[in-house]
Amino acid sequence: MNHLKKILLKKILQENGFVKVHELLSFNELEELRVIYDQLLKDKENTIHLRSDLAGQSDFKTHGIERITQIMLPSQVIKELSKHMAYKKALDHAQLLLGHDIELDFDMLINKAPYTNTETPWHQDAAYWIDLPDKRAVSCWIALDDANENNGCMWFLPSENKQILEHFPLPNGGALYCTPNTSNAIPVPLKAGGCTFHDGYTLHFSKGNTTENQRRALILNFRPKKMIDLERKHGMDHTGRRELRTK
Repeated sequence: MNHLKKILLKKILQENGFVKVHELLSFNELEELRVIYDQLLKDKENTIHLRSDLAGQSDFKTHGIERITQIMLPSQVIKELSKHMAYKKALDHAQLLLGHDIELDFDMLINKAPYTNTETPWHQDAAYWIDLPDKRAVSCWIALDDANENNGCMWFLPSENKQILEHFPLPNGGALYCTPNTSNAIPVPLKAGGCTFHDGYTLHFSKGNTTENQRRALILNFRPKKMIDLERKHGMDHTGRRELRTK
């Protein structure tokens, strides 16, 4: 990556709270990642303690349907995942954006099953996190399938400030949500292998998947090593407990 492009990526993230990278992974890297990803989706036995439905558990308990499958820390289940080039390339970008003391905090996968048509509500990632003295953090959202408005690409609201809005939990163990003014929301479609980076305060959302195919995404979160150590000291291990920090 040339020097001018590096400067531009940092500037866009600082001004908008998010930035798009058109191609993070090669075709072969993407295919390797899909194989591991699909193994995790099918393996309900070894992922049960890290797995949930962001839409809430009612449909799953009744019909066995996961509308928005979230698996936290998938690289703890399949160790080879953390050695995939996606992790190295995303870390390289995260350090470029935020500094050389940045490391991987946690990973997760979020899949929207075909024809489930369930939105991921507007939220800020920082609403899930404990308060830390160093606020630098960035999440890399990697598309394993072409992501568009029909299957659940990301939408962002350009950052106006670094305040966390009041969030509420969806019923039945679902995701946190808030109710911002979304008139300036921007959809960010991606080709498979592309990604976005966004900070913890940037509001984002995705529509439901109305197509016949999966909408697979791998999310990697990065922050300073000292802040990761502080999180762990306070019991923040990112195993999937969705707790409000805005009350």
